[in-house]
Amino acid sequence: MISALNRLVDLVEEHLAEEFDVDAAARSLGTTEYHLRRMFSSLAGMPLSEYVRRRRMTVAAADLVRDEDDLLSIAVRYGYGSTEAFGRAFRAVHGARPSDVRRDGGPLRTQPQIRFRLTVEGSIPMDTRIVERPAFRLVGHAARVPLIHRGINPHIQRHIAALAQEEHARLKALGDTEPGGLLQVCDDLDPDGTEGSELTYLHGVAVSQATPAPGDLDAIEVPAGRWAVFHTAGPHPQTLQEAWAATATEWFPSNPWRLRPGPSIVAVLDRADDFSTATCELWLPIEPA
Repeated sequence: MISALNRLVDLVEEHLAEEFDVDAAARSLGTTEYHLRRMFSSLAGMPLSEYVRRRRMTVAAADLVRDEDDLLSIAVRYGYGSTEAFGRAFRAVHGARPSDVRRDGGPLRTQPQIRFRLTVEGSIPMDTRIVERPAFRLVGHAARVPLIHRGINPHIQRHIAALAQEEHARLKALGDTEPGGLLQVCDDLDPDGTEGSELTYLHGVAVSQATPAPGDLDAIEVPAGRWAVFHTAGPHPQTLQEAWAATATEWFPSNPWRLRPGPSIVAVLDRADDFSTATCELWLPIEPA
C-alpha cells in the first residue's frame, strides 16, 4: 500500500494541469478509489482532493512569480476557465491574491510533495480476527451527524440521549446475530474522511435477513462479505479512536486486505458506568487487496 500511495503522489504531479481522475489512478494501481482515498486521508492527514488543490496552487504560484504570461493564461493552464475562479482557489490556499503574489513575491503557503514511509514499531500487537458473514440488516435509530475524529461526538451523544431507556432494552432484545449487543454504526462516510463531513449514524442492533424490521426503525442492508474485527480495551473513546487510526497506519499496510464500501460498526462489549473505559470490537468491511 505504501508503494501505491507514493505512485499516486507521482501521478498527481504528472496531472497537475488537468482534472485528476482518482478512479483511473486507483485502477492503474490495482486497488479501488474508496480504499485509496481512505488510506491517503488517514496517513496524510488531509483529503486527497485537498492535497491536489494545494499542490496545484503551489506550482501555479511559482509560475506567477517567474513567468511573464498573463493571469488568464496561467489560470487556463491549471484547468480554470476564468481569472476569478483561479483567484478564489489561489486565495483559499495562499491567503493572497494572484496579483499581489506576482507583485510582491508572496506571501505563499507551499505544499511540499508528500512521500509515504512505513515505520515499523510493532510494540503494540493488534488483536484482530477475520470474519466471513452472510448478508444481515442493521436496525435502529439513525441521524445525520458531522464527522469528528477525536473526543466524544456531541451530536451522536445527543442522539443517543434522546432515546428513552426502554427503547435501548427493546433494541437489545431485537438483535439476533453478530455483531452482538447495542451497536454504534457509521455509514455513508466521506471516503476522504474530511473532518466535519456528514455521515449516517445509527444506534441499533444487527438482525438476520429473515428477521422483519419494525416499521418505526431505520434499517441498513449489509451485503455478505468479510470483516476485520479489532478488539480494544481501555479509556473511552480514546482507545477506540487510536485503534481506528492504527488500522490505516499499521494494519492495512501490513496485511493483504483493503477496505470495501460499507458501514463501520462498533460493538460495546463491556463498559464502566460512566463510560470512561470500555471494551469494544471495531468491525470494518474488507476484501482481498
